[in-house]
Amino acid sequence: MAHSQKEVASSSNSIAPLSRMRDTEDDRMIALLLSEEYAKMDGAIGRRLTSLPSIPHVPRINNYFPSTPDVSMDHERLLQRLHAYGLLEKKVSGDGNCQFRAISDQLFKTPEHHKYIRKHAVKQLKEFQSLYEGYVPMKYKRYCKKMKKSGEWGDHLTLQAASDKFGAKICLLTSFRDTCFVEIVPQQQAPQREIWLSFWSEVHYNSVYDARVVPDPQKQKKKHWLF
Repeated sequence: MAHSQKEVASSSNSIAPLSRMRDTEDDRMIALLLSEEYAKMDGAIGRRLTSLPSIPHVPRINNYFPSTPDVSMDHERLLQRLHAYGLLEKKVSGDGNCQFRAISDQLFKTPEHHKYIRKHAVKQLKEFQSLYEGYVPMKYKRYCKKMKKSGEWGDHLTLQAASDKFGAKICLLTSFRDTCFVEIVPQQQAPQREIWLSFWSEVHYNSVYDARVVPDPQKQKKKHWLF
């Protein structure tokens, strides 16, 4: 019996390094794909909406959720704005990972790398704590541990961390009554590209495209190491 337990322990110990190696390889290959997508950026939506006034972005965690009537009104307002500017949402799953899925779709043309986005946003939060901890009204380690979990809703602070980590200006077309446009810019570098998201206030994020050129998921080139 003791011998059997040792064999199980040995097997378990050998799996962990293999899993870490696979994660590292996936990260390397996704980073390569990210660099390829950066090279293709054209800023088409940005050129169309440059006249929109934006409000300063204030990083904050989720602490307000609208009532049911407000949610319905906000969604209708967002849909009207998307239509007015000739934009279309590429919908992502509402499983608590929608912010990270929408960012993944903008960077990689697929929402499936949301775990990679979350992982590196949280890594940014941990490595540069002094940039973010002033916005967190709880123990910072607790906040990072919570945000690391799949299904935990992203907030305006994780948007800032993602902007900083990936060197991207994140543009939100929102359902806010007072403004429809919010920009999140990297704090310590010039943005390398733009990410366009719709934000149904405190409810859901989607990826946004020009209605004439929404990418067809069936035509996306699949990488065997990503699926």
